[in-house]
Amino acid sequence: TKIQVGVLAGVETLWESRETSRGQDQDELIELLVREVNAARAARPDAVAVGLGIPATINQERGEAVSAVNLPMLNLPVRDVVSERVGLPVFLDNDGNVAAYAEYLYGAARDRPTMVMLTIGTGIGGGLILGGEIFRGATGAGAELGHVVIQVDGPPCQGNCPNHGCVESLASGTALGREGHAAAESAPDSALGKVLAEGKEVDGLAVTEAALAGDETAIGVFDLIGSRLGVACSSFANIFEPEVIVIGGGVIAAGDLLLDPARKEVRERALRPMNETPIAAATLGNDAGMIGAAALARTELLKAG
Repeated sequence: TKIQVGVLAGVETLWESRETSRGQDQDELIELLVREVNAARAARPDAVAVGLGIPATINQERGEAVSAVNLPMLNLPVRDVVSERVGLPVFLDNDGNVAAYAEYLYGAARDRPTMVMLTIGTGIGGGLILGGEIFRGATGAGAELGHVVIQVDGPPCQGNCPNHGCVESLASGTALGREGHAAAESAPDSALGKVLAEGKEVDGLAVTEAALAGDETAIGVFDLIGSRLGVACSSFANIFEPEVIVIGGGVIAAGDLLLDPARKEVRERALRPMNETPIAAATLGNDAGMIGAAALARTELLKAG
């Protein structure tokens, strides 16, 4: 689990620290988080609130994670525990939500108050901004966009998701690596095939590097992944009629090799005028979550008066 802590004024980072936790249990992870926040406070005593974005389904009323694939914080009142330990108000949300909020305020969806964001990594996170507000559903657990089914007989999803054929299982970074490995086996003379022959791992990064270098096999993998992504985006376009769909995460390094197939699917599958919904690359990179969490804390603090 990567932990990124910063003190921010808008998009300006006044202080920052990055840590990686490996194998920690719940108590150890909280200790690491509190230690990093306290270090931020020591460096910038003018910090007035804490925003937390975590990869989990959040119950907003209780301020706790109720479902998570890779986070040992289930049913722990994270918001209140951290607030008590650091002596500041804490505002908790899903990491996809805060990344979307950042892109809406400062990034690819600036001045577009109705937007959808997908963050593609090991899985697929998502966030919805509707009318300039984060949409969370009835209890705060909504907008799990990565678990929209695009192939009912597809591969099983990850973690505690009971579905098959979720867009996460078919178009995530994990899926990119899986399809890349299969393509490498089928095309031993390709750049990907040579990576495999050398005993190296054919993961998402290897597929991206090969595609950007012009390897047709790797480009074909991105065409497949992008098309699957576009099927999901077509549904999001029809349901929400967003002003833009923003795609972020590590695989966005492939740029239009990923986005063009997705755009094609939206043009062909979505109803008019939603089939004209633009799909844009995120612009805030790995800082989106940190920026959005800080912005959320500021917004909620102002609301509270």
